[in-house]
Amino acid sequence: MQTHWRQQYWVSANGGAMRRVRGAVTTPQRRTPREMKIRKFGRIQLDLTPIAAAVAIALGAVGPALGIGMLAGKAMEALGRNPEARGAIQQNMILAIAFAEAIAIYALVVAIIILFV
Repeated sequence: MQTHWRQQYWVSANGGAMRRVRGAVTTPQRRTPREMKIRKFGRIQLDLTPIAAAVAIALGAVGPALGIGMLAGKAMEALGRNPEARGAIQQNMILAIAFAEAIAIYALVVAIIILFV
């Protein structure tokens, strides 16, 4: 590590700040996991976890939303063609909607994990 004698702070390999005290280098200061997530740009501190959680739930909800919309449209089309098969069509439609909604719930769980861990 090359430093100038007048320099007061260095950055260690793990990101902690190292201080020179009376010519000696102290051990790295530990940072909390929350502090490690915060990006510092001068005076501005930017925490990217809420943005990452929002992107995760947004992208994770688009697919199921499109799938449920297409599924309901096709079910209505099938009911219009064959009204007698209402029971079987409705049962299969509800089952498929539940499977599509489970994917959105997985995206919600991932977003919550990103946000709080």
